Amino acid sequence: MIVLDPQNNVFTLHTKHTTYQMKADQYRVLLHSYYGPRVRDGDLSYLIQYADRGASPNPNEAGHRRDYSLDTLPQEYSTCGVGDYRLPSIEFGPEDGSCLADLRYVNCQLVPGKYSLEGLPAFWGDQGWETLVIRMEDAAAKMAVELYYGVLEERDLITRAVRVINQGEAPVRLYRCASLCLDFQRGDLDFITFDGCHAQERNLHRTPLRHGVQSVESVRGTSSHHHNPFVMLCDREANEDYGLCYGAALLYSGNFLAAAERAHLEHNRLIMGINPYHFCWKLEPGEAFTAPEAAMVCSPSGFGEMSRQFHRAIRENLIHDPFQGKRRPVLINNWEATEFTFDARKLVDIAGAAAPLGMELFVMDDGWFGKRDSDQSGLGDWFVNEEKLPGGLGALVPKIKEMGLSFGIWVEPEMISEDSELYRAHPDWAFGVPGRPHTRGRSQLTLDFSRKDVRDHIYGAIKTVLDSGEISYVKWDMNRSISDVWSAALPADRQGEVFHRYILGVYEMLDQMRQDYPGLLIEGCTGGGGRFDAGMLYYTPQIWCSDNTDAVDRLGIQYGTSFCYPVSAMGAHVSAVPNAQTGRRVSMETRGVVAMSGTFGYEMDLSQTTQEEREIIQTQVAFFKEHYDLIQKGDYYRLTDPFQYGPYTAWEHVSPDKREALVSLVSGPARSSEPFRILRLKGLDPALDYQVNGEGCWSGDLLMEAGWPLPLFRDDYQPMQLYLSAI
Repeated sequence: MIVLDPQNNVFTLHTKHTTYQMKADQYRVLLHSYYGPRVRDGDLSYLIQYADRGASPNPNEAGHRRDYSLDTLPQEYSTCGVGDYRLPSIEFGPEDGSCLADLRYVNCQLVPGKYSLEGLPAFWGDQGWETLVIRMEDAAAKMAVELYYGVLEERDLITRAVRVINQGEAPVRLYRCASLCLDFQRGDLDFITFDGCHAQERNLHRTPLRHGVQSVESVRGTSSHHHNPFVMLCDREANEDYGLCYGAALLYSGNFLAAAERAHLEHNRLIMGINPYHFCWKLEPGEAFTAPEAAMVCSPSGFGEMSRQFHRAIRENLIHDPFQGKRRPVLINNWEATEFTFDARKLVDIAGAAAPLGMELFVMDDGWFGKRDSDQSGLGDWFVNEEKLPGGLGALVPKIKEMGLSFGIWVEPEMISEDSELYRAHPDWAFGVPGRPHTRGRSQLTLDFSRKDVRDHIYGAIKTVLDSGEISYVKWDMNRSISDVWSAALPADRQGEVFHRYILGVYEMLDQMRQDYPGLLIEGCTGGGGRFDAGMLYYTPQIWCSDNTDAVDRLGIQYGTSFCYPVSAMGAHVSAVPNAQTGRRVSMETRGVVAMSGTFGYEMDLSQTTQEEREIIQTQVAFFKEHYDLIQKGDYYRLTDPFQYGPYTAWEHVSPDKREALVSLVSGPARSSEPFRILRLKGLDPALDYQVNGEGCWSGDLLMEAGWPLPLFRDDYQPMQLYLSAI
């Protein structure tokens, strides 16, 4: 709910449990008053304090009033060059060479429903949404900024976006444009980020905000394996179930910056948006630039409730799922079974072993196209290699479908190999600066997706493949960070636009694929989890969580991912042992328990498994299908932290009506004289009685307060699952 007080220029956004407020003061400076647990309507600007702090300049309108300084006041969208020396939200440069931004409130507009952003992902839906648009202007620079706020009351979700308009008669260069700015008039907050590297993505790191700037960012052209565009600020004592916390997610898949500053008065500021590194957008007179959307959830009840609100909103108001309301298929992927070395007969053998076990989708991974026998050739040549697959997909797909399996393929549209027909014909289509040698990654270069002619060619070739057989799934991969960023199609004064235009090009092609094939399930992948962000989830309802399929490592990877992103988005497979990434051996049962807390599938040569293994797999697939809605759509509870290296890792899925729950656990390394352990559950209805694995009768309050006794595990990394059903 949005409440306007036009007489006092007070703007209040209410969600179910939180309140957000800002006010345009007597000088038309838009100040941030409050964001926290829900309170009644009223002007909260009394919380803003004024004092002469010295060495902090005062706006011209304040005259000789020395207690009014932009450097000490909480701003809704921070300016630059006019007295605020903290992190700026925006920087632009007109032709006179200045770099000032002095934005003042002009007007506001309240509209029902949710705004959309042309060419960019955004939360959607008409039911339950309201939109507030606040217009600000820098009169001297003839620049306008529109701040968009979307409010989804039931989900405690507030979205933000920014549109910048050049109202002058000369070009202006935009150097920085954050999507979100949050000022907190308190200093006792922790900063939580999710960092790592390839095959070890989204490890949680928590540190007190210290004086100065702390930040995470990507300049890799993707949101990256190394830092995620989701961050948190919280009370020092906050945990899963207690304390005030704020989560902020950027719906963007390219270079980003999330920076928190603890300033001289121990106030904190968080900004989030496109990374200003190599960003310079030229705005001609009358042109506008739209920044990506950011989403915020404030939880007065700890991390767990914040996560569950993000999960619900992402599932219901961000993802466009072709299987909405239905169950997505359990898949088998051939990559770890064969890598590049396969032919049609081998693929049919794997599919033939998968079908009787209950699997429903066969995915043909890398190596099916062009001259592609290793990672050094073939990318860009999107036509079937008929030496491997005689008769093409027209011959292979019917064989797979006869077994009762649908068919999917792997593609890497954004990349090109120098050993390819496409590169020999169009070397200028790849990023590369004239006169400099190429910087290669995985023996490949990056196509210039900022160019429409490049996108049209690649999409046309892939579309021909999709039209050649009944293909129901595409895995969209991207296996290197971007370098040598320079476009042959843009003049020198627009090269600062290439990174962002590239991402817009990726979004455009994904959107076109979605429109042309509305039943197609697209899974995102960037060397695993290198582009696991809310922006990609708008186009791809699931993303390969990590190239690391080791079940023990996945406990931490999926734990960190779950703070913002739902289980239904996490691509997770059971792979063979010893694991290809770590060499570790864990049981098939353990691998299944971990993978089914994701989208669930298998990545191994099923034709080489034992009868015992096939029976275990068949049982796992049937169990996952039976409890699909509970796992994929239920509320998710983190019961332990795997990064604390405790005796076990446990998590729980609870149905929305609280009548069902599934508790999953993996023990740690076995030890002698292990203490007795009790696991306390969460999210149940204290007034209901439950059976556990079909037996007994225990009340919800008993299971949550007293807990459930755990067995003594006699081997490393042993699984346990408890299925609870209300009696």
